[in-house]
Amino acid sequence: MTNWTEPVILTGRHVRLEPLSEAHVPGLAEVGVGQNFWHFMLYGDMNTEADIRNWVSDIIGRSQRGTDLPFAVIHLESGRVAGATRYLNIMPNDRGLEIGGTWYGTDFQRTVVNTECKYLLMTHAFETLGAIRVQLKTDSRNERSQKAIERIGAKKEGVLRNHMILPDGYFRHSVFYSILDTEWPDVKKNLESMMERWK
Repeated sequence: MTNWTEPVILTGRHVRLEPLSEAHVPGLAEVGVGQNFWHFMLYGDMNTEADIRNWVSDIIGRSQRGTDLPFAVIHLESGRVAGATRYLNIMPNDRGLEIGGTWYGTDFQRTVVNTECKYLLMTHAFETLGAIRVQLKTDSRNERSQKAIERIGAKKEGVLRNHMILPDGYFRHSVFYSILDTEWPDVKKNLESMMERWK
């Protein structure tokens, strides 16, 4: 059986996903410090490189416990760190996982970067790991994220109300989506056609 938490490098035409490490901190800080998307996430605001370093240490700790598999996203053309993403809630016995904790610097938002990242992560999940379900979730206030998830073909399952308490005390409602193995071929074609526009 494939080890679902084994570090792996996933390379496409535009991005490379490589195991997150302390070496990525300066690049992540360059694109991540002071961004407003942190308001929707569980980690609190990231206002300094030290905040990013603490975040990286926390996420690496999760990977060492076997619950997460984090990646730094490298933009191949520029060589810059574009952001980060990961597998989380990894459940090999149930052949499911979540793709989340995803963020990109403003230069890389609304570009091919997120589309190709999702393509690489889902291809690995369904075709190498043998997943039967890939889950995604987002803050109910984050309409841009919901539209992006729906655009790739994920099915909305519902809203978990008061699902998480954010660092600022806000009670977050989370919108859940999924893609099943039987739906993957159509989602894959959709992602490939979306990436065609960026050639």
